[in-house]
Amino acid sequence: MSEDTKLEPIEDPLNFQIDRSINNQVSLISKPSLKELAIIFAKLGTIAFGGPAAHIAQIEQEVVQRRQWMPREKLLDLLSITNLIPGPNSTELTIHIGLEQRGWQGAIVAGTSFILPAMLIVWGIAAMYVAYQTTPTLGSLLYGVKPVIIAVVIQALWKLGRTAIKNIVTAIAGLLVLSLYFLKVNDIALMLGAGIIVSIVTNLRDRKSLNSLIFPFSFSPFPLGAIAATATIPKTWIAVFLSFLKIGAVLYGGGYVLFAFVQQEFVERTHWLTSQQLLDAIAIGQFTPGPILTTATFIGYLVAGNLGAIAGTIGIFLPAFILVPVINPLAAKLRRSPWTSGFLDGVNAASMGLMAAVAWELGRSALLDIATVIIAIASLITLLKFPKINSAWLVIAGAAIGYFWKSF
Repeated sequence: MSEDTKLEPIEDPLNFQIDRSINNQVSLISKPSLKELAIIFAKLGTIAFGGPAAHIAQIEQEVVQRRQWMPREKLLDLLSITNLIPGPNSTELTIHIGLEQRGWQGAIVAGTSFILPAMLIVWGIAAMYVAYQTTPTLGSLLYGVKPVIIAVVIQALWKLGRTAIKNIVTAIAGLLVLSLYFLKVNDIALMLGAGIIVSIVTNLRDRKSLNSLIFPFSFSPFPLGAIAATATIPKTWIAVFLSFLKIGAVLYGGGYVLFAFVQQEFVERTHWLTSQQLLDAIAIGQFTPGPILTTATFIGYLVAGNLGAIAGTIGIFLPAFILVPVINPLAAKLRRSPWTSGFLDGVNAASMGLMAAVAWELGRSALLDIATVIIAIASLITLLKFPKINSAWLVIAGAAIGYFWKSF
C-alpha cells in the first residue's frame, strides 16, 4: 500500500482501529487483547448451537465480518488445516485464530474460552442426570434455535463460498464432494482427493516435478476396536483421561465420529456405560451449545464424578492444543508453492461441499413445519440484510419463539 493512499479509520465495537483503503482492503492496526479474545470466544461457546458447521459459520461472522481480524481466505486456509488433522474442527479453528492474534497465550485463551461454557453446561446437566436419571427437556427451546442455525450456516456458505470457489475447477470439485458425501464416501478421502486433483489440474501446464507436492498432514489413526477386550477396568479419573486422550489423538471426522469411538471404548471394551447412557450422552452433546466433544464431560462425570468430568474434557481436547501450534506455522508457507496452494484451494472447495451437505442434513431435522421454515427464512433475510448483526440475538429470539410456540 502506498503512503499517499488515504485511509479512513473505522471504530470497532471492541475499540481497536481498522484502516480501510479505497479498494476495501483491511489492515489491522492493533490486535485484540487476551481479554477480548476470551470475551468473544466465551460468547461463541455459549450460543454456538448446531455442530461444527454452525460453529464455523458463527466464528466467520465474528472474526471476519464483524471484527475483521483476518481476511476470509486466511480463515479458509486455517479451516483446511484443521480438516486434515485429528481433533474437533471448530475448536481447533478457535485455537488457530488465538495463535494468529496473540501467540501461544492467545491459543490457550481462545480455545479454553470456547470450550469452558459448554463444559460447565454439560457438567450441570450430567449432575442432574445422575440425580434424577433423566435428561432435562430442551425440545421447546431447540425447536426455535435449530432453524436459526440453518440460516447462519447458509449465510456462511454464501460468504465463504465466494472466496473458496475461485474458478470452474474448484466449483466442480465442490459439487463432486457434495455428491459423493451422500454416497457415504469418507470425508477425509474427499478432502484429500479434491486437494490433489485441483492442484494437479491447475499446475498441469507448469511441468514442475510432482515431488514438490507435499502433504505434511498424513496421520494414520488406529482402530480403537482393535484393542482386545480386557477384564473390568477400575473407574478412575486417570483412566477416563487416558481413554479420551487416546480418542482425541486419532479422532477424524468431528463429533459424529466420536460416538463410534465412545461406543467401542466405554460400552464394549470397559463396560463403563450402558447403551442407553451412551444415547443420553449423545443427546446432551447435540442439544447443548459449543463443541459436541463436551460429550466427554458428561461421560466423565458418569464414570468418575467431578474429577472424571474434568479429566474427560482435558483428555479429549488436549491433542488439539498440541497439534495446532505445531501445524500453524506451515499455513503461510503452503501458499508460496503453486502445488500446495492448489491443494489448499481444492480442500477449501471440498470443505464448502461438506458444509453444504451438513446444512442439508441439519435442515431435514430442523425444518419440521411451516413455523420452523418461517423462522429460518426470516433469520436468513435478517443476516443477509444486516450482515453485522450479532447472531446471538437471533439464537435468543429463536429460543423464545420456540418456547412460546410449544407452550401455547
